[in-house]
Amino acid sequence: MSAPTHPRPLPSGPRTRAATGASTRLHWWALALPALAFGLLMLLLAGSAEAHAATGEVSGLVHVTEALLRAVG
Repeated sequence: MSAPTHPRPLPSGPRTRAATGASTRLHWWALALPALAFGLLMLLLAGSAEAHAATGEVSGLVHVTEALLRAVG
């Protein structure tokens, strides 16, 4: 048995164009989540210059995290 060598052409018309156009749109979270992750990583890198591990002091990021946990919980 031989296999077809050419793909079938897509049908054209207003209904098929709208369906293919809708499938190429991104959801809001597809851009928001990587941007949020990038921002958080940049904050972590910026705060690493002020590391307080040797002195025992708590960093500003820990203070913010504790405040958020108190507000939520």
